[in-house]
Amino acid sequence: MILVRDIFQLKFGKARDALALWKEGKKLMQATGHNPGRIMTDLTGPYYTLVLESEFASLAEFESGHANTGMSDDVRKWYLKFTELVDSGRREIFTIVE
Repeated sequence: MILVRDIFQLKFGKARDALALWKEGKKLMQATGHNPGRIMTDLTGPYYTLVLESEFASLAEFESGHANTGMSDDVRKWYLKFTELVDSGRREIFTIVE
């Protein structure tokens, strides 16, 4: 089992807008068969941080779901709106041990 964290540093003051978009985006992704997991925001650390955390059985499952989700025109249009709210981002992938 693996855990994937997509960590986004949002533009100043854009957390509410980003959260509203993620609620919309989550439905679009679920329609493609991808469950984006949970969404978290910062309590400490860099301000305006948004984290998307998802679990997958394997890297192959993650790659397959990621590829299928990205092929949707609706998801692409949604993602363009989301990226306007982001300064930077990164991805962390972990093996779940316990």
